[in-house]
Amino acid sequence: MPTERHDKLVRDRIPEIVSASGARPETRVADPVEFRALLRAKLVEEVYEFLEDENPAELADILEVVRALAVDLSTEPDELERMRKKKVTERGGYAERIVLLAVHS
Repeated sequence: MPTERHDKLVRDRIPEIVSASGARPETRVADPVEFRALLRAKLVEEVYEFLEDENPAELADILEVVRALAVDLSTEPDELERMRKKKVTERGGYAERIVLLAVHS
């Protein structure tokens, strides 16, 4: 049986799904420092995937990685949402599609 190398962070159930398909996954658990680096790489990967096809499912993948990063940074997802809402209150969101052309002093 041929071997495909991946060497990347995957979702928790991926080894189970691979096994169910009849293949044999080879895995290991990342240490905390490596895990942070792998999450950052996964975030970049997921953003690029979204930019390629603008599929909302890719946005869900981005959110999942962001949630995992928040937890890894000892920030609960609810706290992250509170921070987001505070920024929207203080600085606004993007609903009005404003493009800043210049600031003249």
